[in-house]
Amino acid sequence: MRLKDKKAIVTGAARGIGFEVARRFAEEGAAVIMADIDDNGAESAQKLRSTGLDVSFCRTDVSSNDSVLNLVETAVQLFGDVNILVNNAAINIPGSILELSEEVWDRTYQVNVKSMFLLSRAVVPIMQRSGGGAIVNMGSANSYVAEPRLTAYVSSKGAILMLSKAMALDFAADGIRVNCICPGWVDTTFNDSHADLFGGRDEILKSIHDIHPIGRTIQPVEIANTALFLVSDEASAITGAGILVDGGYTIK
Repeated sequence: MRLKDKKAIVTGAARGIGFEVARRFAEEGAAVIMADIDDNGAESAQKLRSTGLDVSFCRTDVSSNDSVLNLVETAVQLFGDVNILVNNAAINIPGSILELSEEVWDRTYQVNVKSMFLLSRAVVPIMQRSGGGAIVNMGSANSYVAEPRLTAYVSSKGAILMLSKAMALDFAADGIRVNCICPGWVDTTFNDSHADLFGGRDEILKSIHDIHPIGRTIQPVEIANTALFLVSDEASAITGAGILVDGGYTIK
């Protein structure tokens, strides 16, 4: 029970990485609010509650300040406190700068980067009052390296890594640790639109050995376990770090 009595917000929690993060946190004793714009998040939360875990769902548009403030207010009403924030919500719409519309570019930054600013700005004062906390921002191996026809996504993920470092520096004295997890190719549907540009998911997986030296995709629970470590007391000296969980993708 590494997170006993902790209170957590996890965004993008209806499925994939966010769902596994919420599950692992709750299994380790945290009370968790699962936030997502997808109403299926309510069903996901119920699935976890049916196993005895302390989770709830709050429909949230993380790009909207009003929606974010409602989420944080809901968390405070339920818990009285917020010790952990995982900024996981993201979108990935492929294209080069010649293929992307201005609207797609702006939406990518609203969901992927602005959301982390809004959530963190709302939660950090709560953490300051209670003596500290831990924030995990979900970056990507693309925080370090680019890929073809992913201009908006990779540039937003690069921004997230620097945002995490800046926040870590600004709030270290308050006992607030901020880190950035940078996954490789995780086995969810999130990457399907990009994979379709190169023949589809099955075609990509044929060359997974060339992408990941470990020779396989990464499972969402492996990212969740990394997040669990980073928000736990076991990582008490780690802040401002970009933690690559990429199967060796960035080795080359």
